[in-house]
Amino acid sequence: MKYDCLIIDDEKLLADSTAEYFNLFGVSAAVVYGAEECRGFFKNNSTDLLLLDINLGNDSGFDLCRELREKISIPILFISARSSDDDKIVALNIGGDDYIQKPYSLGVLLAKVKAVLKRYGQSEASVYSDGRLTVDFSAKQAAVNGSPAKLTSLEFKLLTYLIKNRNRVVSKQELFDSVWEDKFTGNNTLNVHIRKIREAIEADHGDPKYIITVWGDGYKFVGR
Repeated sequence: MKYDCLIIDDEKLLADSTAEYFNLFGVSAAVVYGAEECRGFFKNNSTDLLLLDINLGNDSGFDLCRELREKISIPILFISARSSDDDKIVALNIGGDDYIQKPYSLGVLLAKVKAVLKRYGQSEASVYSDGRLTVDFSAKQAAVNGSPAKLTSLEFKLLTYLIKNRNRVVSKQELFDSVWEDKFTGNNTLNVHIRKIREAIEADHGDPKYIITVWGDGYKFVGR
């Protein structure tokens, strides 16, 4: 699976909350808690950016960075509670792109991550297209095989949010919190809008290939 950001930090609560916050605001994030888990991640996954803690229990973030730099060239942002200038110099000299001090503001960190992803050409893309479905986020238009897909403004916002969080299960509560315009809405109303989106973009809305229901959890947009 492809992620925007991989967080490598043995402070599990902080790492999990950071990833949850990133995912909520359109940056798909995964978490591992040590060097060995990081190596395992790259066997089946990829990412556009690393947030790497210097202290990883018995492992060193510096050593892991040196190891990774032999294989990948994506940006690496070090995070640490240590404020030593020597640490900052080492981090930058071995291939780090920035050094971020703990404790950090999640909003500030998210803004920095988005800026780095944009600078390195990651997809804050204005268009999603897979040859069949095309969604122009800025123009707020969707088309299937070149023909316009009829969607209301809210349905387009729902589709956009699912696409930007593609290949990740998005809970109904997350959709209510992040997309919905009416805080008094309920599951039945959301289900109706998802059905209408499917009718507009799926070849067979009864057997959806794009927007998959994950029972008990929410929905997942499966990109092609």
